[in-house]
Amino acid sequence: MTTAFLTGFPGFIASRIISEGFTNDYYERVYTIVLATQLEKAEQEKEEILSQFPDKEIVIIEGDITLPQLDLNDETVIMLQDQVEVVWHLAAIYDLAVPRPIAWKVNVHGTEMMNLFVEDLPHLKRYIYFSTAYVAGTRKGNLLETELTAPDNFKNFYEETKFEAELLVDKLKDHLPVTIIRPGIVCGDSQTGETIKFDGPYFLLNMIDRLKKLPILPYIGQSDARINIVPVDYIYRASLYLSELEEARGATLHLTDPNPHPVQEVYRAFVKEITGRTPKGRIPLNLAQASLSIYTIRKRLGVEHEALDYLTWNASFDTTVATTLLKGSGIKCPDFISIIPTIVKYYKEYKNDKNHQIEIK
Repeated sequence: MTTAFLTGFPGFIASRIISEGFTNDYYERVYTIVLATQLEKAEQEKEEILSQFPDKEIVIIEGDITLPQLDLNDETVIMLQDQVEVVWHLAAIYDLAVPRPIAWKVNVHGTEMMNLFVEDLPHLKRYIYFSTAYVAGTRKGNLLETELTAPDNFKNFYEETKFEAELLVDKLKDHLPVTIIRPGIVCGDSQTGETIKFDGPYFLLNMIDRLKKLPILPYIGQSDARINIVPVDYIYRASLYLSELEEARGATLHLTDPNPHPVQEVYRAFVKEITGRTPKGRIPLNLAQASLSIYTIRKRLGVEHEALDYLTWNASFDTTVATTLLKGSGIKCPDFISIIPTIVKYYKEYKNDKNHQIEIK
């Protein structure tokens, strides 16, 4: 069996990839690099995973992807070079409101350091890099997996720095076995609703939940845009399958919903599930944006100002390559509207858990 190396642990997707990798007997041992501040949490997550897989091994290594040689000593690097065959690079700053210097340090410079590390692995079978479908920035229309075109603008520094990072990884394709994954907006598990943080679509749930006592809940703006939300179990199952597929070598793949729903339809379903009512009326988008520019309001509502940019962005993600490669695997993206009751049930159970909520800035 294969030995893997992951960044991004003990994050939710990284943990699921390890568990699913063990379930499918893809991996016998997994090394994961963890910041000193995350060691305790990582150890707890490790123990939880290994309680289900006592014959497997997770080795936590303290390090930092933003430093040369990942801040690992020579002995550790040599050991990893001798053993590691598959690398997953998931570590990133995913916050839509992140300042550019912080985003650049982790997302771009950290990826540059990871690339240098990966290039020195003599037994490398696959390097899987987690990008985002939103490297498209403000581009509109049908966006292809086979293109990486710089947009005129980005909606935030998260998008901008992930675009820059993907450019760095894309350049390795001519001499390394690279697969680039571009997920849509990730939500909880389609079967259980489980997630570890309420961001992305959960900002809308925060707002609806905190305004639910109002006589009416209006729609926000008016748009025919569609929102692309995918459950985490689709992401990790599809990614693992593709990581083992030779045809995915050198590919960039949209793990997005091939049939996304209009924003207005998703919002209506959220309101109905939380309040039992349907939205009425409409608040102009510019008024909502002005309100969320005030810190006390966005903190009270639990919504990042940048989240509104995705409610009117009109673009679609072509999934031709991913759909073709996943054919026959039985792995398909669930319809988001159909899993909203599960997503909202989990949200209601944990909405007051501070560990799940994102710090609004």
